[in-house]
Amino acid sequence: MTGVGTFDGTTVKPKWEWNHNSDNGKWSVNNGLTLRTATVANDLYWARNILTDRIQGPTSTATIQLDYATMRDGDRAGLALLRDLSAWSASNETAAPHGCDGQRLDHGQQLEHHRLRHRHRHRHRSRERQRHGRSHLAARGRRHPPRRLPSGNLLHSTDGTNFTRLGPAFTMGDTWQFFMGCRFTLTNYATRTLGCSVRIARFALTTPRAQQRPSPRI
Repeated sequence: MTGVGTFDGTTVKPKWEWNHNSDNGKWSVNNGLTLRTATVANDLYWARNILTDRIQGPTSTATIQLDYATMRDGDRAGLALLRDLSAWSASNETAAPHGCDGQRLDHGQQLEHHRLRHRHRHRHRSRERQRHGRSHLAARGRRHPPRRLPSGNLLHSTDGTNFTRLGPAFTMGDTWQFFMGCRFTLTNYATRTLGCSVRIARFALTTPRAQQRPSPRI
């Protein structure tokens, strides 16, 4: 359940699950995961082809290397902590202003709130301006004992070594209506037009050494 994966082979491993019925023409694996925009949506919950992996408790951290050089204006791609209250760190493609060369992306944390009848709230917490075609994103999830809600943090790095926190820690929900549990997610969707793709070259899931235990003898 933990370790580093590079999405080798022809399909995703059994531990991965899609948040909706997948559009299999819009994703592929082969030395990395390619996600093409499958949905024009305004938020994480309506986006199709989001790939999810369960957060391992009590604490675990997911890290991805995201190649986004071919993103289009209005696309959102990145890493999220998914629950009825979710947060994601994404590269949001925005058209460069007149006179600027190259790609410009807003990179930050956004919270999204899900309730019955699909009501949502959006709040931007922080942003970092990027001019690269690759970034490293991390999400740290904590599954607390009973009576304490799960929580998480999002982080970002340009070199894969030195990470900067994006926004404050946040609390996820635990209502029974959102029964899928707390999940790390990989996402790429469009808010304007379909057509682009991003590539996730690697996904690493780690847990603190102190909580790792040897398997019992059977």
